[in-house]
Amino acid sequence: MTALPFAARALSHRNYRLFFAGQGLSLVGTWITRVATSWLVYRLTGSAAALGLVGFAGQIPTFVLAPFAGVWVDRWGRYRVLVVTQILSMLQSFALAGLALAGVIDVAHVLVLSALQGVINAFDTPARQAFVVDLVEDRADLANAIALNSSMVNGARLVGPSVACVLVALAGEGWCFLLDGFSYVAVIASLLMMRLARAERPRGGRPIFAELADGVRYAFGFAPIRSILLLLALISLMGMPYTVLMPVMAADVLRGGPRTLGFLMGATGVGALGGAIYLASRPSVLGLGRVIASAAALFGCGLIAFSLSRSIALSMALMVVTGAGFVVQLASSNTILQTILREDMRGRVMAFYTMAFMGTAPFGSLLAGALATRIGVPGTILLGGFACIAGGAAFARQLPRLRVLVRPIYVERGILPEIAAGLSNAAELGDGSER
Repeated sequence: MTALPFAARALSHRNYRLFFAGQGLSLVGTWITRVATSWLVYRLTGSAAALGLVGFAGQIPTFVLAPFAGVWVDRWGRYRVLVVTQILSMLQSFALAGLALAGVIDVAHVLVLSALQGVINAFDTPARQAFVVDLVEDRADLANAIALNSSMVNGARLVGPSVACVLVALAGEGWCFLLDGFSYVAVIASLLMMRLARAERPRGGRPIFAELADGVRYAFGFAPIRSILLLLALISLMGMPYTVLMPVMAADVLRGGPRTLGFLMGATGVGALGGAIYLASRPSVLGLGRVIASAAALFGCGLIAFSLSRSIALSMALMVVTGAGFVVQLASSNTILQTILREDMRGRVMAFYTMAFMGTAPFGSLLAGALATRIGVPGTILLGGFACIAGGAAFARQLPRLRVLVRPIYVERGILPEIAAGLSNAAELGDGSER
């Protein structure tokens, strides 16, 4: 088996191929809208604080609703939730497009529609993350499927901003939103074409708060899950707001325009895609603990260097490093969580994952906007980089204890024996088993 087929082995599953193709096209539209929305808000206001406020409005619903959404995902079924959320997201994009093309859109409209999309995402993201398990019949391909998901997201990140900067320059933001609306047709069609083994049945009987409490006790009572979620929350809070501030870096610090913003976002996508391909080529989940800590530190170093750069070419190179560090940390965390958690808790734990990743981001957006008005955009990004490095170091110190807790799960699920049989020497096994 060559390296490329091995790295793409999850695509041998029909349902996953459909999901990969449909979601890939839709995500290109999502990234087009993200870039166009940021540029629209900055064009209308010229304010970093306004960018932070829009980011807050779009992400705070996830922080509030994701835990409850996780219970409903476990009760109602991942497939049903996804069909509904994709249809609603399509309507939201068409609403943005209508207002922008009519020439009446203002920041208030963007705030309301961003908040609506945040409500949709609170249900969509945990359902989509948990749904991956249903798309691969062989659980040995789960880690590869998650890595390919990351490659899909970041391939879209590479293509989407490039298309957005051209459309914004030639026709305006409204056409970006319209194209995004039509892109949802692809993922809706892929979902309707799937042949799932059995329909998920709603679960009920217990109060929603009781089921939520069960999920909290399970996720935060088990140190490996808790540590991964806390590190992800820190990176989302302190590191990820650099994306909100990117239009200011492109326009005011690097003296560019929409094309510069598109180049920077595209460079981030190149690095993220490379990181995802690296993860897809790995034979197993073993050793990902160290990868998480190292990638968090790499992400922080990339942010620090980017904050100090005043060259577009250098900044693009640093965005490649930053994108790689972030996606490797994010996807590695996702992979380990999906591997070790209980099936009946999958929706709830992935909701907490969504809350850590997307739910803390609005506070980071507000914090970044406030800090940027006081210490400047470069200083804000610099501070976030140092916080990410500190978080990675703290996670690395916990690894010996986390390995002890996770190892029995790997043994029970046959992960360690399977890998041991496939490795050629004991030294490689020793390095890999020290997760």
